[in-house]
Amino acid sequence: MDTQQPDVEAAMAFYGGLFGWEFEDTAPTGAADRYVIATLDGQEAGAIAGTGTGIPAWHTYVSVDDADAAARHLLSIGATLKSAPADSGSGAVHAVLADPEGAEFRIWQARGRPGAQAVNLPGGWNFSDLHTTNIDAAVAFYTKAFDWQFDNLDFGTMIRRPGYGDHLEATVDANIRVRQAGDAVPRGFEDAVAWLAPAAPGERPHWHVTFTVADRDRAAKDAERLGGGILRQDDTEWTRTVLIRDPGGAVFTASQYTPPTG
Repeated sequence: MDTQQPDVEAAMAFYGGLFGWEFEDTAPTGAADRYVIATLDGQEAGAIAGTGTGIPAWHTYVSVDDADAAARHLLSIGATLKSAPADSGSGAVHAVLADPEGAEFRIWQARGRPGAQAVNLPGGWNFSDLHTTNIDAAVAFYTKAFDWQFDNLDFGTMIRRPGYGDHLEATVDANIRVRQAGDAVPRGFEDAVAWLAPAAPGERPHWHVTFTVADRDRAAKDAERLGGGILRQDDTEWTRTVLIRDPGGAVFTASQYTPPTG
């Protein structure tokens, strides 16, 4: 995932202070905008880009084997192409699309950079959530798009990529199944990549990014201290979350995992 920002330096100060990220400039010399990779303990956690003409926001990318083939497939099932597959230097080939409801998402054919490595730990990516006005249509589209599976649980609809847990266990999260063991954890939770939620009244369909934090209340205080705005806080059986607008205007969620005990 990455975010477009009107002031890259200000965004680096905010997210560095909030999540402990460090940064590496990767845009080629002479490029019109900066592109800065964020790392957490040496693992890639996300990126910050200059806005150009874009609106400050967080963007979700989906990994694909072949960006050109994936774009053709997505267009054939109703997606709209907003930016054709393009070379991102040695890092990847990427493209920007929108689903039939208009929710923008991006695809990423990895080369030198595989994508987020710091996941499911404080300061790292947790989930990307699709806010939709038509749940049935969204399920139909994304099932065809990426072979995702949708599980309607009592508290929400979980989106799973079968085999994702195996990938995490073999690469960046060796203890994922041990940590998620127990009757209270939904079956297949290790494969969860996203949640599907109905859009609020007046809310446009979009993909929303959630990061993990160790302490929701501390994250909220730090965000305010660093110049962010607190939009909402929620407590559920599983999480304590805060919805934050960063100083540039991009909105994201910070989530503390608080599973049921007993």
